[in-house]
Amino acid sequence: MEKKIYISCDMEGCAGVTSWEQTHYGHKGYDLALKEMTRETVAAVKACQQAGYQVTVKDGHEDGINLDPALLPAGTELIQGWDSSPEEMMAGISSDYAGAIHIGSHSPAGSSETPLDHTVEHGWYSWVKLNGELASEFTFNSLCAAQYGVPSLFLAGDAGICRRAEDFCPGIVTCATKKGVGSATVNKSPQEVAAGIATGIKEALAGPGGLPLLADEYLLEFCFSSAGRARAASFYPGAERAGERIVSYRAKSIMELLTAKMFMTEI
Repeated sequence: MEKKIYISCDMEGCAGVTSWEQTHYGHKGYDLALKEMTRETVAAVKACQQAGYQVTVKDGHEDGINLDPALLPAGTELIQGWDSSPEEMMAGISSDYAGAIHIGSHSPAGSSETPLDHTVEHGWYSWVKLNGELASEFTFNSLCAAQYGVPSLFLAGDAGICRRAEDFCPGIVTCATKKGVGSATVNKSPQEVAAGIATGIKEALAGPGGLPLLADEYLLEFCFSSAGRARAASFYPGAERAGERIVSYRAKSIMELLTAKMFMTEI
């Protein structure tokens, strides 16, 4: 049986990415941001392949069509676009994978650890919480993997999400690409980040990885930036309006949680 690793990659947590303009196709700085996203992804793929793993990469930024397949190492399986399932940035993950790796991860909406803080959609929420704690995209992605028994082995991103990932998934190995200071970022060099990813993944593949503590119930809360979006989300079956702009939902399983998140945010 092939040894397989799943890599989910984003852009906002990559070294040098500081402004929202850089994250949008065709805007100033996008080409440089994509170059760094590609560099960090390639470093991750190579580290896994050198250890004998087959690699699947999910392009998880915006429309999911950013990475140039020709720039990825030979043998890489690339998932682009969105498969219209609740798994979103983890589309195609299954128990066949030995572990999950997260590249370009960023701190959640409501945090002060990056100028690019957001969860799912930039500008839609003041914050998203799960069981009372700020929830990042990594929060949901690691839970998605965990429902199949797949540990999150490694994460690269801003210093804030590295700390949060270590708390949420004890055993995960992380590599900080930068730290946020107000509207600025203090970045490591791309070469240092690529080397840190390679070294970190080598260490992670030799360890158990991290599995989040699973719960009997998940309380999902959104503080929307607009009352209109809050009202729309409140019509999802089982959702409750908890304030002018706060909507909550209680899920009994990870898939129920991810499904509610998908429908309550794609409005």
